[in-house]
Amino acid sequence: MKIGLIRERKSPPDKRVAFTPSQCHEIILKHPEIQFIIEPSDVRCIPDALYQSIGFHVGPEMDICDILFGIKEVPPAQLIFGKTYFFFSHTIKKQAHNQKLLREVLNQKITLIDYECLINERGERTVAFGRFAGIVGAYNALRMWMYRFHQIPLKPANECGDMEEMMDYARHHLAVLGHVKIAVTGTGRVGKGAEELLLGLGLKKLEPKEYLNSDFSCPVFTVLSSSHYYEHPDAMAWSENHFRNNPGEYRSKFMDFAVSTDVFIPCHYWNPAAPALFSSKDMQKPRFRIRVISDVTCDLEGSVPSTIRTSTIAEPFYDLDPVAFSESPAFSSEKNITVCAIDNLPCELPFDASEAFGRMLIENVIPELVSGKWKSLEKATIARDGRLMPDFQYLEDYAFDGEKAEKI
Repeated sequence: MKIGLIRERKSPPDKRVAFTPSQCHEIILKHPEIQFIIEPSDVRCIPDALYQSIGFHVGPEMDICDILFGIKEVPPAQLIFGKTYFFFSHTIKKQAHNQKLLREVLNQKITLIDYECLINERGERTVAFGRFAGIVGAYNALRMWMYRFHQIPLKPANECGDMEEMMDYARHHLAVLGHVKIAVTGTGRVGKGAEELLLGLGLKKLEPKEYLNSDFSCPVFTVLSSSHYYEHPDAMAWSENHFRNNPGEYRSKFMDFAVSTDVFIPCHYWNPAAPALFSSKDMQKPRFRIRVISDVTCDLEGSVPSTIRTSTIAEPFYDLDPVAFSESPAFSSEKNITVCAIDNLPCELPFDASEAFGRMLIENVIPELVSGKWKSLEKATIARDGRLMPDFQYLEDYAFDGEKAEKI
């Protein structure tokens, strides 16, 4: 079995990789029937020479590989006929910008396995970068707060060698945080990443009730689940299953927290059928206390209306004037809300993120590939031999502009 690690071609370039050199070595020691070929890349966080130094071939021969591992979407023109690909396709929600990609996957008879669809028997995702999105999102929240209120420019995460250096750098500047109050929404992998960073920096975690009803002289934070910021109008007892199945029946009570929060870090999953957490009018109210929002969810026209556009690692922050509801330069006015809305946060710590991602692949994907007994892989396969798989038939109209897909 020949496995190729492909070069990331999407713009802006992504520095992450599916397996580090040591992980490739670990895999072939356990499975000598596997060979790796590394496609040359001048943007990957791990230089080609490190793969070569432990005996892996670096070259362009992706066409002789059986399976190709990438991270972000492969440009349609770069797909290789008949190959099996692993990458985040961003097609399962019918994202308009990747319609052509899915069409070409079908035309090229490609087997596409989407990392986002790899789940275990409990329905939990097994391969994801969410932890690092939460970690970097929380760090960027502190960057905004420290610069806006204390004129301390924390070094961007992508200028740190790794996560440990980033954490050490932040610890040296924490004394000025004061009595800031931080709210994190979401208890999944992303929210846990944000919590990991805040706890790692020594911030005190509070239960939501204590957070609402007390003031502190030190920086504190709380983590909120759906039951804390949504409620049913009929005052029915909270049922997570009912909420998941009927999100449109609920209303937001997030304003209870908005009046007690300085920094908001949204890390929750949002169903478009659910109401937004707050409105543009809410942001204009004098009691709306939040002045920094690091939106890790990054859903445009989603649950956090202050996110009027995505930002970039190079230019991460902007201000929102809540009265005019328009963008201003970052840190330009005390009345504004400063926003970070980067949609590829793990790229700021590419080596750490790649190492953790590769570990998940080793534990959850490689065993199935080697055994040939696909279980989770089969459920995550969007297309094969020019056809959409049964669980993804709903994408046919999307892929072919409403025309019936050609059956090859």
